[in-house]
Amino acid sequence: MAFELPALPYAHDALGPYMSQETLEFHHDKHHQTYVTNLNNLIKDTPLSGKSLEELVTSTYNVADKAGVFNNASQHWNHIQFWEMMKPNGGGSMPGELEKRVVADFGSVDAFKEAFIAKAAGQFGSGWAWLVINNGKLEVTSTPNGVNPLCFGQTALLGCDVWEHSYYIDYRNRRPDYVKAFLDNMVNWENVAGRM
Repeated sequence: MAFELPALPYAHDALGPYMSQETLEFHHDKHHQTYVTNLNNLIKDTPLSGKSLEELVTSTYNVADKAGVFNNASQHWNHIQFWEMMKPNGGGSMPGELEKRVVADFGSVDAFKEAFIAKAAGQFGSGWAWLVINNGKLEVTSTPNGVNPLCFGQTALLGCDVWEHSYYIDYRNRRPDYVKAFLDNMVNWENVAGRM
């Protein structure tokens, strides 16, 4: 069965002014759709066509002749999570259990946010910043290009797309400002807590 682009869980203008309608129209409707189209074309009539998205990501990671499948499958998975990890009027305080875990593993919510912004800003070139569960502990990581926590057996709680197409229309080259706005005004902390 072919993969499909999921509808955004909110209107294209719902994340403004922190993420504009123009950004979401390009990012979701064009960039994400291209990953889906490419993936479907690459796996059509191959043994990979019956696999789940997660199976495609984990079975093609670091397999040289499957790089195209991996890149498009992983980016499709990443973006599905990304749209769900945001909401209109997001940010604010975390649900209690998540906040307790964050404080236990980072010292404070502010220390977590500083670590997340630093990791996102420090990712050279295109990639993602993540809050993951790794061996039972919360960690902030980053990955290049489309690589994601599934590749390392980690659970992704939060992911921030730091490819330029995610922020350049609204923030130009100010990636740290975009990531701060993401954490403070767009993150759906209930969704993040639910992944825990």
